[in-house]
Amino acid sequence: MKTMLEFQGVSYAYEAQADGNAVVSDLSFSVCKGEFVALIGSNGAGKTTTSKLMNGLLKPTAGTVLVEGVPTTDLKTSAVARKVGMLFQDPDRQICQNTVSDELAFGLGLRDVPEEEIERRVGEVLSDFGFDGQSAPFMLSRGERQLLALASVVVCEPEVLILDEPTTGLDYCECMHIMDRIKKLNGAGTTVVMVSHDMELVFDFADRVIAMGGGRLVADGAPEAVFRDGAVMGEASLMPPQIIELSMRLSSSRFGGLFDRAATSSAMLEALRTAGFEGRKVS
Repeated sequence: MKTMLEFQGVSYAYEAQADGNAVVSDLSFSVCKGEFVALIGSNGAGKTTTSKLMNGLLKPTAGTVLVEGVPTTDLKTSAVARKVGMLFQDPDRQICQNTVSDELAFGLGLRDVPEEEIERRVGEVLSDFGFDGQSAPFMLSRGERQLLALASVVVCEPEVLILDEPTTGLDYCECMHIMDRIKKLNGAGTTVVMVSHDMELVFDFADRVIAMGGGRLVADGAPEAVFRDGAVMGEASLMPPQIIELSMRLSSSRFGGLFDRAATSSAMLEALRTAGFEGRKVS
């Protein structure tokens, strides 16, 4: 499978840091085409710094970050941006035009895309996302502005999409609207890397989890396997999704491993019925 992003012993330290300690240290992993990867960890774990190293906004202090086999230190940030798009946590720091259509066209214009191609792509995205092109972006709701920010990245057709806490401040319906769009893009072949504190969201959408703690990689694997590893979750200072936590609490020898793999609500209900808890309070 084609490797889109690769970290080889990557460390990064901000010059302004008085102690000179690295924010991320000795990171080594790769992300292949079509994967949906979640970067998880507590505040200060180095997730956002790692995402900025991926899209070339930051260049490593040590080690190498490669985008399709080319070190980011050999590429201009604009060149990396043609392949790696980024949706920031706050859409108001990303939106800068007076109409939705102009916002969608802005990034394409910076890439010197021909006018006819810009019109075609903007028209398609307006139709796909259901926007009125003449609407004023800052008159939209918070969720709609986040969706517009996503659309402004999507219209540029990046091969890799990086999401920094894409659902912060959204209600459940807005959150699912955004994530359904992202899942659709991933299904069509776009590689997705999502930074998130929401373990329920990660469990529902990601195919792979990279857990960080103190700027280092502490686990890399399937979401359920990572979430069931108490040592890893402790090092990353995170709690597993509720269904996994309940499954782990109910797993014991007296149930014969009945709850060990109950990772969905339907599987949990079936396990409870089998264990004879249906209609009874579980303490």
